[in-house]
Amino acid sequence: MARQFFVGGNFKMNGTIKSIQDIIHHLNDAKLDPQTEVVIAPPALYLLLAREHLRQGIEVAAQNVFDKPNGAFTGEISAEQLKDSGIGWTLTGHSERRVILGEQDVFVASKTKAALDGGLGVILCVGETLEQRESNKTIDVVTSQLKAVAERTKDWSQIVVAYEPVWAIGTGKVATTEQAQEVHAEIRKWLSSTISKEASDNTRIIYGGSVSEKNCRDLAQQPDIDGFLVGGASLKPAFIDIINSKA
Repeated sequence: MARQFFVGGNFKMNGTIKSIQDIIHHLNDAKLDPQTEVVIAPPALYLLLAREHLRQGIEVAAQNVFDKPNGAFTGEISAEQLKDSGIGWTLTGHSERRVILGEQDVFVASKTKAALDGGLGVILCVGETLEQRESNKTIDVVTSQLKAVAERTKDWSQIVVAYEPVWAIGTGKVATTEQAQEVHAEIRKWLSSTISKEASDNTRIIYGGSVSEKNCRDLAQQPDIDGFLVGGASLKPAFIDIINSKA
């Protein structure tokens, strides 16, 4: 069975009540490819606003989740609280959290496991820096990030892997179609050898890193690119074009 195309919109620390309502109204009114799964990730403050106003069929993701149950963890949000609020997805491992906040692979893996155990779908972000790519360490870095999660769970049915080369996020640079496809194929090969052939066949591997309405259609035609995790462009009308890039 073909993997369902998946497009996520990561709003990052952007938006106001008004601007997010405008984005939601635009999505609600748009003609979206019914074969594409769409998930948006607004800042935590606006998760309930998004869930309340989005039409059925578009899901909401948190940008972060903690790896412990409810308790004395100031400033954090648990998987249980997200689930209770009708939020079905979370991101883990985004490079901005790995780089700026120092989140290590083992912590990302722990968060991923907690989210899965709490009944959430996970968009697991992996990717290399420019220095790592120029040192030909891309595959080593990405598979090391994945391996940390594999040590915590063998069930990847609720994981979407997002390959986001750090050097392409918000820079306007984008991996070439060939570069992106090459890494996606290596991730799929790793899933087959480390998890199972079923996981390799069924796990969606999406691309992120300056995805725009200009480059999305070529990327979407690649055999191992199953969608996109979109940053800045998810705040703009062009997000609709990216959602419909496979149509």
